[in-house]
Amino acid sequence: MSGRAVEALENAGVAHRVVNHGPVRSLAEAAAARGVEIPDVVKTIVVRRGEGDYLFVLVPGDRVISWPKLRTLLGVSRLSMPDAATAFDATGYERGTITPFGSLAPWPVVADERMAGREITLGAGEHGVAVAVDADTALRALGATIADVSDPE
Repeated sequence: MSGRAVEALENAGVAHRVVNHGPVRSLAEAAAARGVEIPDVVKTIVVRRGEGDYLFVLVPGDRVISWPKLRTLLGVSRLSMPDAATAFDATGYERGTITPFGSLAPWPVVADERMAGREITLGAGEHGVAVAVDADTALRALGATIADVSDPE
């Protein structure tokens, strides 16, 4: 498989394994298809700080963004999630395939601290495809801010 996400991983020197798993309908199905536990299916969420100002938030599959924690970390009083079309325009990826690797713009990345020290899977820019990476290596390559920004689902 080639594509912007895999090319960006290669250019960043991040070792990865491409997982072609086909269509899935849930996080549990994605975990089973990827051969990982649900927390290791990392959700990449596009968050808007303001007009034309986005960031990626990476959250383990069994958790959700804690909006109060994220607002405090970023020092802002308001954040929102763009609709699917706006997220596509900002990243070049459709929902369900979004990854910070190869995004149209190098938006900042905030990663929940619970993925540190693990092998995680991320979207790879195409439906039914993921990449498995060492979280610490990938987060370093992204220059991610690592913090407690999630709550249990």
